[in-house]
Amino acid sequence: MNRGVRIIAIFWGAIMFAGCSVGPNYVRPEPPKTNTYISGALPGKTASAGIKGGEAQRFIVGADIPAQWWEVFHSRGLDTLIRKSLAESPTMAQAEAKLREARENANALAGATLYPAVSGSFSASRQKTQAFFPGQKNIVSNSYQASLNVSYLLDIFGSSRRQVEALRAEVDFESFELDAAYLALTSSVVIAAVNEAALREEISATEEILSTQEKYLERLEKQFELGGVARQDVLSQRSQVEETRSSISGLQKQLAQNRHQLAILAGELPNKENELPEFRLDELTLPENLPVSLPSEITRQRPDIAAAQALLHAASAGVGVATANLYPQITLSGSFGPEASVFKDLFKSDNVLWSLGGNLLQPIFNGGELNAKKRAALAVYDQARAQYRSVVLNAFGEVADTLRALEADANTLQAQANAQRAAKESLGLIEDQLKAGAVSYLVLLNGEQQYARARLSLVSARASRLVDTAMLFKALGGGWINKELLWLNE
Repeated sequence: MNRGVRIIAIFWGAIMFAGCSVGPNYVRPEPPKTNTYISGALPGKTASAGIKGGEAQRFIVGADIPAQWWEVFHSRGLDTLIRKSLAESPTMAQAEAKLREARENANALAGATLYPAVSGSFSASRQKTQAFFPGQKNIVSNSYQASLNVSYLLDIFGSSRRQVEALRAEVDFESFELDAAYLALTSSVVIAAVNEAALREEISATEEILSTQEKYLERLEKQFELGGVARQDVLSQRSQVEETRSSISGLQKQLAQNRHQLAILAGELPNKENELPEFRLDELTLPENLPVSLPSEITRQRPDIAAAQALLHAASAGVGVATANLYPQITLSGSFGPEASVFKDLFKSDNVLWSLGGNLLQPIFNGGELNAKKRAALAVYDQARAQYRSVVLNAFGEVADTLRALEADANTLQAQANAQRAAKESLGLIEDQLKAGAVSYLVLLNGEQQYARARLSLVSARASRLVDTAMLFKALGGGWINKELLWLNE
């Protein structure tokens, strides 16, 4: 057995000797050297509309983004729905399973290439052979053999380690893809919830318009019966009523589809949408303080950028693999074990056999294949580097667009709030004039429709601020780096 121990010791010594890796060592790219996302400085705060959902928002540069960022809207229903979505969504389950697969593949390769392959075997056979001389009986013999076999690819130039490095980078990629799925799912639920709330307000405002139009149609029909108006006036008003009724049907269709989308995001069938919470604009709070990460931090906080970095790392390791394949490969092998023709003699020390050998493989001529593969690996690395830069540029563009949108949203909402107040005041004056007999009922109808349309525009402007607020959190990475794995903990 001492010989077997020595053989194993030789292998472990070879492992310790193999410590060099050719090819480039991965270096994380530097973030863009800029202090701002947009030209000029961020405003201290946005405009205020003086209504709920129209509060001024302040940009807090360098503030941390909470993992459960959607809680800034202070909606219990939204929080419940997002937690359910994270726990039940098949998208999250798929991303988590892909991460486990990548980890196990990396573990398998690491075990197969970084350590010796050790196997044990035992065989027993009995055979009858023909005698060598005429008249002699045939020979019956037994054979028993047990052995411990060891083989190891001496990773002198780091090919195996670079392969493991590439797979571990792919593990990082799948981990960041899981984080990206987390961010995409949570932001999709928030946006769908805001859209639902806006649709409910739009339906309510349009129903008011329809009610006003129907009242006027009824009045015209009575006047027509008395000969006070032409039939054309009645038909024109009836056409407006039907158009408004049609628009309500369209809004109701959008609302139903939006509810179906929320159910699917929550991992439920569409027919379960009635079991989900309902959302209204007045129940969603517009956050007044908005964290804005430093430009130097966004490359660390965005999961898509981190995923692109992981692919760049894998491509860098691939160059190392292709480079190492140009150098010699040395394989050590050994075996140790007894062999005997009688089973009881199998454990006698004199019957112990062993072997130790090595094999060197040096590429000499392959038609330029290995050099071409190295050049191809370098091209893959250049692609990954370009893709990384593209992802970073798009990320900064999304943040810049959202910051500008939030500023414009506030100005739009302020203008729409003023328009609604003016329309409401105008309607009040018309009602007073109608009582005094100074204006016709048609003037009142126009005033009521103008007020209802101003309300519709105001609803749209309020929803835009909430949606773009959610988009800012998404553009900045959504706090995934601080997250708790809600879909695994519940």
